Order: sequence, then C-alpha cells, then structure tokens
Amino acid sequence: MSASRTSKSGKSTPRPDQPIFDGRLNLEQQRKRAKELLRDLRSDDADARTRANDAGHPVHISGLGTVQLADSQLVIARENGFPSWPAMKRHIDQIAERHRQIASGTVPVLDTKSTLHLRCGSDIRNGLEIAGFVGDFLEFADPFCQGPVPDLPLDQFVETRADFIAQSYQIAHKDALARIKREYGALTTLGTYDHVVLWFEHDSYDQLILAFLMDFIAATRPNTKVDLISVGEVPGIDRFIGLGQLSPELLIWCWQNHRMPLRADMLTFGTKVWKALRADDPRHLKTLAEQTTAPLPHMPAALKRHLAELPAPQTGLGLTQKLTLQIIKDHGPVTVGKVFGHLMRRYDPLPCLGDLMFWSEIQWMMDCKEPLFTLSASDPKTNWAELTLTLTTTGHETLAGRRNFLDNFTGVRWVGGVRVSP
Repeated sequence: MSASRTSKSGKSTPRPDQPIFDGRLNLEQQRKRAKELLRDLRSDDADARTRANDAGHPVHISGLGTVQLADSQLVIARENGFPSWPAMKRHIDQIAERHRQIASGTVPVLDTKSTLHLRCGSDIRNGLEIAGFVGDFLEFADPFCQGPVPDLPLDQFVETRADFIAQSYQIAHKDALARIKREYGALTTLGTYDHVVLWFEHDSYDQLILAFLMDFIAATRPNTKVDLISVGEVPGIDRFIGLGQLSPELLIWCWQNHRMPLRADMLTFGTKVWKALRADDPRHLKTLAEQTTAPLPHMPAALKRHLAELPAPQTGLGLTQKLTLQIIKDHGPVTVGKVFGHLMRRYDPLPCLGDLMFWSEIQWMMDCKEPLFTLSASDPKTNWAELTLTLTTTGHETLAGRRNFLDNFTGVRWVGGVRVSP
C-alpha cells in the first residue's frame, strides 16, 4: 500500500524540489541573522520594521543606535517560534547535546523493549532507531482522509477499504487486502506491551486515524499504559508538515515535550469523531470541528480541513480540487509533480496527502464530461509526476464559479461517510 508514508510517498518527506527543514538551528547562524536585522533596523529598513511588528516587538527609532542587539535577537527568536532569545539558545544547546550523544552512541535510552511505537506510516522508524529508542514499531496507515469510511462491521469495513486502496492507488487487490488485514490484525497486540506510544501530527491524515484508534482502544481497553504524542508545530520550522521532516534529535524533543498520558476524555472524544466521520450526514462532524477546545487539541482543525473536501455550493469543488485548479492557473502549464509540490509548500493550509493520494485526486477530477485540464506528455513512458497539466476553458469557468463541477462530474468521490456524485 504505497500510498502510506513509507518514506512518505509524499506527505512527511519533502520531494526533491523541496527544502528539508529538520529543525536543527545553528546558533552562530542565528547570531548572524540578528546582527543583520539590527543593521537593517538601525537604517530604518521597511522590511525589517515589518518583521519586528509581525514578531510582536515593534521598534521605535529616534536616532541611530536606539535599537539594541537584544531587540533584533528577540525578533529572530520569535520568528523561530520561541518566546525569547535565551529560550531559543537553551533549545539549540539541548538539541546540539542530543546530536553529540547520538553521534557518540551515548544517548540515554528513553523507552524499553516492552514499548510499542505506533505511527500512521514508517517515516520516523529509522529516526527513532538512530535516536536510541529500542521498542517495537507498528505502522497503521489506512488513509481515512480519502475514500469511503462506511459504518459497517469490521470485516466488511476492511474489505471496502482494501477495494478502494487497490483501485485508487493502482495496487493488486490481493496485496492491498493482505496489507490492510495485517495492519488491523496487529492492533490486537497492543495489550501485550507495557507501554504504547502513539506518534501523530496535526493534519487530517493523522488525526482521522487517531480517531479510529481512540474508538478501538476504548472498545478493547488493553491493559497497558498508552501515551499520545500529537504535534502541530516545531520550533525552527516555518511550515511544519509532519514528523517525517524531523531529525532524530527533534524526535527526542517531541518525546520530552509533547508526550502525554492517554485520558478517558480523549477516548470519548475520539470515539465521537469516528462515529461522526462514518455518517452520511456531515453535520455532527461539523459540530465537533467547531469546538474551540478539545481533549485531542489538533482534531478540530483537522476536521475542518477534512470537511473542506465537501463540494463548495458555487463551484462543486472540494478544497484540494479547487487548489489544484488554482495552481495550474497560477503556474501552468505545469507538471503534476510540481503542482503537488506547490500544494504542499504553500497552497494547502493543512497538507494531508501523499503523492499517490494526490495522483488519485487528479484522476477523479478527470471523471467528467468536459475536461477541466489537459494531461499531456512528450513520451508515452513518462511517469505520471512528469505529465503536464494545462487548464481548459471549462477549468477556468469552474474555478471562477461560473460552472458547477457536479454538473460535469461523472464519477464518485467520498468524504468520510458522505458520497459525492453527480
């Protein structure tokens, strides 16, 4: 099931044309940035003033030298996600020490061999080993953010999901079914461990799987200690997409700063989300998404992003479809791979798709009477990521809301339990 995040298949590990940010800040580099910013502030540079204002530290210059290095250092620290320069320095020192320990093989062991690390992909498996974690690793990666999520008994539910995965990600059905049965079956081993740690980030791919696990754990009640790591931002990373971006040192930082015991209210809330996700009426899920505080803090925003995949009234487009057309309009003609890169880096407010998952979105958008875009290649053997997309008149009119995609659509798409069809 290569749509799961093995090296990410697109979600947590950036593509080759994307910069990799692992969060390891260099103190000397930050000092240099602070000195450059100080120089610009003292020369009354407009961009520097804007940066200071955006960091919540407006500066008032009455003469040369009024602004001090401490002012620019505070701005730099806040741009990196820290409340102060000393806090940023402490973080950098701690990460540097972890790096030294890992390099010398002296990193303290933080878990035990009776620990199970559960993740919706294998993107951090190697990083955990390098960081010195010794427990077992389990991947459970059924991507509920795509395809039907019906309210059926588990055996029928698994069959439905395997059918979808095989068809959408071009995988042999027997392979998809074997993989998904193995992952669901492995969940029954949770109670054999002394300690289970759930590693998740803030997007709908992760959070919908987390909701399923809350329902599963609440029903089976394994007699074991369960901790949750749920991460929405990491200092030093401007656009945090996923745990797969992080260096081993930062995975230790997540363990130390984001791990919390699983509570009964988390299980209850997750169970409510899982039930609402499978319903054919999205209104209950919308109510849960509108909670200002929740026991699972990243769940409401992830649900809002998931619900944004429902057709917009005027265009009939889900958010991924709308953003895809917008990227082609802004940058086209453009390859599918580059559209995906733009979507991940800038356009999507909360990216959740792997690359094969995005390719399936492109194919669903092609299920229509009049094409939204043309798909061309100079060589018949061209990989799908290198195919060129060009917006058609129908695509322009649909994006502008002058035509509704559902009047043109000939296929079937699912948003959780909601069936989207012409």
